[in-house]
Amino acid sequence: VLRDDFRQPPGDVVVAAGEPAVLECVPPRGHPEPTVSWKKNGVRLSDKDEHLTIRGGKLMVASTRKSDAGIYVCVATNVVGERDSDPAELVVF
Repeated sequence: VLRDDFRQPPGDVVVAAGEPAVLECVPPRGHPEPTVSWKKNGVRLSDKDEHLTIRGGKLMVASTRKSDAGIYVCVATNVVGERDSDPAELVVF
């Protein structure tokens, strides 16, 4: 089972360059419980990127750069398939 509705979709975030940014996501209910990954401008983000931390649905950027700005989508995945959240924009000024 994987429901369509995200319990908490990510919201837009505006930060100054160098500040931390957090995008939060609580995936839809599912069985098995879905895992969360993230896409930026349509490209899946790697959890190997030291600049980013993905933990429990949160995407955390310790020190934002101009290049972090973009459209982010939270992706919930389990054996049934995957669901994309509504997009959220990260603005870095």
